[in-house]
Amino acid sequence: MTPLQQQLGNTDIYLIDQMLRGRIQPGMKILDAGCGEGRNIRYLISQGYDVSAVDQERQSIPGLPPEKFRCEPIESMSFPDASFDFIIASAVLHFAHDEGHFEAMLSNIFDKLRPGGILFCRLASSIGIEHQIQQITGRRFLLPDGSDRYLVDAELLHHIAEGRNMQLLDPIKTTVVENQRAMTTWVLLKSR
Repeated sequence: MTPLQQQLGNTDIYLIDQMLRGRIQPGMKILDAGCGEGRNIRYLISQGYDVSAVDQERQSIPGLPPEKFRCEPIESMSFPDASFDFIIASAVLHFAHDEGHFEAMLSNIFDKLRPGGILFCRLASSIGIEHQIQQITGRRFLLPDGSDRYLVDAELLHHIAEGRNMQLLDPIKTTVVENQRAMTTWVLLKSR
């Protein structure tokens, strides 16, 4: 393993892009909403960033003080509103059960973001695989890889950003993985 691999581990390459562009700065308060085992925050923790995390399942993330972790659903995170400068929501919103659940998760994430803060989101979408998915109900679809997910599209993401007075920091970017699933990167700036 190279020194770079040791440092960054399994951090999402699109999150690393945000770091390289200077969107995560020392002194910022960072939240990983739906952190799982903490792959996207291990490097930030090792570098002394002020990181908090939430997940529905109890997690033990090396270097993260227990008081910085909350075991609770994203839609009912108990952190105070406007607490964070940068929120990571990577590979979690597509587990929404339906439109109401998706809206509840997203609303609580937006509430926790300070004015001028950034939301980095990676989620499953229908972009580029529209003809390969089967609708189950609403925005839940069966993907060619056999999984079922809540899928967004570019129109919905633009509509949400406009309706929440959020600004796209990057164009919406989608990676289609062997025509089995599509993962979209959505980066927003909360208006001041």
